[in-house]
Amino acid sequence: MGAAFLSTWPWDNIGAYKYVLYVPLVGKAVAGRAWERASPDHWLLLLLVLFGLRAFTYQLWSSFSNMLFATRRRRIVRDGVDFDQIDKEWDWDNFLILQVHMAAAALYAFPSLLHLPSWDARGLAVAALLHVFATEPLFYVAHRAFHRGHLFSCYHSLHHSIKVPQPFTAGFATPLEQLVLGALMAVPLATACAAGFGSVGLAFAYVLGFDFLRAMGHCNVEVFPGGLFQALPLLRYLISTPTYHTIHHTNKETNFCLFMPLFDLLGGTLDGQSWELQRKASAGVDEVPEFVFLAHAVDVMQSMHVPFVFRTFVSTPFSVQLFLLPIWPFAFVAMLMMWAWSKAFAVSGYRLRARLHQTWVVPRYGFQYFLPFAKDGINKQIELAILRADEMGAKVVSLAALNKNEALNGGGTLFVNKHPGLRVRVVHGNTLTAAVILNEIPEGTSEVFMTGATSKLGRVIALYLCRKKVRVMMMTLSTERFQKIQMEAAPEHQQYLVQVTKYGSAQHCKTWIVGKWLSPREQRWAPPGTHFHQFVVPPILDFRRDCTYGKLAAMRLPKDVQGLNACEYSLERGVVHACHAGGVVHFLEGYEHHEVGAIDVDRIDVVWEAALRHGLRPV
Repeated sequence: MGAAFLSTWPWDNIGAYKYVLYVPLVGKAVAGRAWERASPDHWLLLLLVLFGLRAFTYQLWSSFSNMLFATRRRRIVRDGVDFDQIDKEWDWDNFLILQVHMAAAALYAFPSLLHLPSWDARGLAVAALLHVFATEPLFYVAHRAFHRGHLFSCYHSLHHSIKVPQPFTAGFATPLEQLVLGALMAVPLATACAAGFGSVGLAFAYVLGFDFLRAMGHCNVEVFPGGLFQALPLLRYLISTPTYHTIHHTNKETNFCLFMPLFDLLGGTLDGQSWELQRKASAGVDEVPEFVFLAHAVDVMQSMHVPFVFRTFVSTPFSVQLFLLPIWPFAFVAMLMMWAWSKAFAVSGYRLRARLHQTWVVPRYGFQYFLPFAKDGINKQIELAILRADEMGAKVVSLAALNKNEALNGGGTLFVNKHPGLRVRVVHGNTLTAAVILNEIPEGTSEVFMTGATSKLGRVIALYLCRKKVRVMMMTLSTERFQKIQMEAAPEHQQYLVQVTKYGSAQHCKTWIVGKWLSPREQRWAPPGTHFHQFVVPPILDFRRDCTYGKLAAMRLPKDVQGLNACEYSLERGVVHACHAGGVVHFLEGYEHHEVGAIDVDRIDVVWEAALRHGLRPV
């Protein structure tokens, strides 16, 4: 049996090519030089600008809704938006394509609308009256009808399949519902124009105001202070709040109104707990994360890969996209401002075994970690974040990539030594990082070549492999550091650790472990068929087409993770860097010790087995 009439969008299967539907309007606007006020097609430019602003309105509310650092206390539904919901709402803007063509058709059908004045205040009064006495009651009646039988099961149930309301949820509906909504929006504007009071300003003001309130109602953040409705009780019947509409999404038999709860009061469908729940949501309660992953920005472009910039973009692995280029200057200014004033802030979160995990970001970028004068400031930022997590009652803070750099803070040792009374456990996650890299090396490998061999990770990988009687060519110019590591190995294993000082020594070795960045020239020494295992930040360039490149060590989170909605840098969905996963294992195991400084080679297999036992899986 086929889908119900107007229950699916005709362009559902063409993806981003749906935007070709704007081409006839854009083409005619360009051909008619619509930017000239005297052009007969000037109205087309105004129409396209209006619909661009409509999309921007929803995007702004989406950005606000996803600013976890600013909105977490006043969130109404505390569950996170997951990848499934993001995918469902991916084409939230379908209704804009429909309604821009509805508007264009109306303008062609009634040529007098092409010559409206810029503004007429009388039209605003007419539109306000028609909104209250026509659009609001008609929407209420239509909405209740869509909650019955066939109309709900074939149409409106799609909108209610969303668990956590978001601004984009407002656009997530079937064509029939959007046709009805578009017609109801048109009633006040059409009446004002018929009365001779229509204007371009009225169209912009009413439509954008309508979208503003729709997006706000679905934003899942209570923006009204609770005291406002206590001081002005009548106001509660004139404007619905985000809490008010969220109640409708949980209790489908109440709170049907568009923007004015008065009609729920008249229709007997007003939820009596609406204002008490709104008061509680507005009061704000901060939910304490039990695990914190303390990350940092890689560069200006990657800094836009966060939920509050573009939610759909962050739900996919990071890659440089053309649409980011116009925003780059703003992101650059934001970098400078954060360098001067910001502190670590929360950007995303998820739940695992009913426990809240969050990712916080230190407002520093990759290049800043290599500026000698920035070292103290970065450590101060990390220290303040650890102390804040400790004060909140978090159990584990896991340090990401450069935040645990040996030269910066000794892999976290600096903070543990400075604050011996810390209750929160500071973890660098390198034990699991080493375990992931070691388990990527194929069975039967007899020889490896390693750069960054005397680093923390390089040392423990070398010591582990020599126990397995794998010959490790350790690329280092420091004989002293090499010998120090060699002496840590058992006498019968020391022969498997070999110091090399030139890349040419590895020209016949097909297993390279990269802990120090390799230039394309240095990569040329690897023989064809080499696989590059990596623990260097940033990863090396995929220069050799006859070789393969591993990504940074990572693991897939357990299947029961909930509310995960962001990809970690270039990793696929559900996968996190091994230092993040190592912190998760530390938390799930309930370890009471800090994991900082040197890595214990004897714990590698223990931590790996614990990760697998808790449902984490290699990628």
